[in-house]
Formats: sequence, structure tokens, C-alpha cells
Amino acid sequence: MDAPVKLEVLATDGAARCGRLLTPHGAVPTPAFMPVGTQAAVKAMAPGELWDIGYRMVLANAYHLAVRPGPALIRDLGGIAAFMGWRGAVLTDSGGFQAMSLAALNRIREEGIRFRSHLDGAPMLLTPESALDIQQMLGCDIMMALDECTPYPVQPADARRSLELTARWAERSLRARTSHSQALFGIVQGSVYADLRAASARQITSLGFDGFATGGLSVGEPKALMLEMAALSASFLPADKPRYLMGVGTPEDLLAAIAMGYDMFDCVLPTRNARNGCAFTSAGRISIKHSRHAADSRPLDERCGCRTCASYSRSYLRHLFRAGEILAARALTEHNLYFYASLLRRAQAAIASGTYGQLCRSLASGVAQELDETE
Repeated sequence: MDAPVKLEVLATDGAARCGRLLTPHGAVPTPAFMPVGTQAAVKAMAPGELWDIGYRMVLANAYHLAVRPGPALIRDLGGIAAFMGWRGAVLTDSGGFQAMSLAALNRIREEGIRFRSHLDGAPMLLTPESALDIQQMLGCDIMMALDECTPYPVQPADARRSLELTARWAERSLRARTSHSQALFGIVQGSVYADLRAASARQITSLGFDGFATGGLSVGEPKALMLEMAALSASFLPADKPRYLMGVGTPEDLLAAIAMGYDMFDCVLPTRNARNGCAFTSAGRISIKHSRHAADSRPLDERCGCRTCASYSRSYLRHLFRAGEILAARALTEHNLYFYASLLRRAQAAIASGTYGQLCRSLASGVAQELDETE
């Protein structure tokens, strides 16, 4: 049986690779960044605007959509892409991350995760089987197996128990799968312990998933350790299937992870930072809240081709932000997502031309710089 998604690798440069992820909702150029649309909406952005910027796949969350409005309603309205008016592909996270982020509202057991709804406290049992059932009803292109996202810090014994639970849940997810028109990815865990990462990767990649993800990183561990574990995990992932690094998303981290051979990424950073007045630019990150921008007629980034930079000055954006205007969130979000899309396009072109290392060196001073703009 043909896989519901297929990765076509068109060029490599070291471990970095570019190509196309073929999905039921069209081709997604890789490496690809997925804007996070937890509740079937990327905050402050319309689906058509995301498409115009160049995105072809977004991420939504099965737990949140199960709580509201419910997967059956979305199924009956044609599936998640039709529901949100999106022309591209959709990947849904299973809800494993919420077991950590909403830890006060849940209990993790062998059977699954017992949640109390963050909306009204109603009980909800999320199991590997029900997580698959929800995602199959949502009609997404890529489903994620339910896992336990190990928090940091964690003791080795607890990290081992967690990854072994994730492995058992992965097997249950595969047995529960009934839709073969949707891809199903497994997730590697193991926290920051090299031996556990290797053990988890061997377990998960031995199973019949359509792609593989590295999870449980960027949850508070030191940056160097995160990159080390991401690289180690990538070294175990099959070359013929998509590789997805979950939740890691500063521009400099994306460049490093692409060099490791990852194809897919997601992170709330560009959208959340925008809503808090932070913009990514070719000269580093800037805080539009800073008083130095009060009378600055320049755009956020003179090298940027986005609508925000073509239309608004830093002075106006600062005014909008300080006034609490919704346009501030929209304009800064559009700029940051344009910046990310442009960065990924440059990475794709550099891999195709065999100059990826040069691109990373040329961008290093800009993407990694955190300007000191505290008031």
C-alpha cells in the first residue's frame, strides 16, 4: 500500500536535504516550517494570508479541537482543512504535549491521559486509541501518535519509564489506525539522556510509521543539550521518511536542525513573540515596545518584502502596540511569519545549490542576535 504522504528528496548538502512532502492536500516544499494553529486558526492570520506568504502546511491540536468544537462536527463539515478554509495540508498534534503543559489538569496512567477540561473542568480520557479516532475524524493529512512529552528536569529512571510508555502507546496507536489515507507519525522521546534517546529511537523506528518525530525538546533544557539530543535522535531516523523536530523554532535552531537532516518544524515563537511586540529581522530581534522606535520612520527590516515592512514604520507599529490595537498583532505576526518563510526558502535554495554551510555562516550574526532593548 502506498504511503499517504511521501517525501521526495531533490537535493542534499551534507545531512541537510530539500525536496517535497507530497500530501493529499498538495506538495509542501521542504524543509518546511508549520505555523501553529492550535484551535484551527493561526492567531491574527487568515488562512489566505498564510497561503500568500508561502505556507502549505499548518499545525492544529487534537486535544483542543476535541474539547471545542468537537471532532464529529468538524468531520461532518468536511474535515479540518475545509472547516478552516485552508487550501493546504494539516498536521495535528495528538495532545501529548498538553499532558505536560496542563499538568495540573491531568493524570497520566497506562490507559492514557485523564484530563480535566481547561474550559469547564469536564473529565476527558485521551488514550492512544481515542487520540487516533479524534484525528481520523478531523481528517488531517498527518496524525501524531499519542506520547508522553517528558518534562525537564527529569530523573533518568522517570525518563525511561516515560519513553517505554510512549513506545507502548505507539504500538497501540498503530493497531487502532483505520484510516490509511492519513499519515501517522511516531515520536522519539528520552529527555536529555543519550542512551535513552537512542533506545527510544530504535524502538519507535522499528514500527511501521509513515514518518518520525523527535519530541520532548525545547522544554527548558540548555540550548547546547537540546541541539545535542536533536542531532542524536536525527541520526537514528530513516532517510526515506519525513523527519520532524517538534516545538523547536528560533531561526538559529531551525538552521542547525536543517543541517542535521530534519524536514519539518513547528513552533509558537514567531506568532507568540509578535503578540508580545518582538519582531525577527535580518539584523536580529527587536522589541517594538522600546522608546527608541517612537519616532523611527524606518520599517522593521529594510531587507524584508512583507506587507508590514512595505506599509508601516516602526513608529506607527510602536504606537499600535502601546495603544492595544489589534492591527499591531496582525502586522507583527505577518512580518514574523514572512521572515520564517523567507528563511526556509533561502535554506531550500542553498541546499539545492550546495551552499548551505555558507548560508548558515552568512546568517549567523543576524538570526542569533538578541538586541538589548529593555526599557
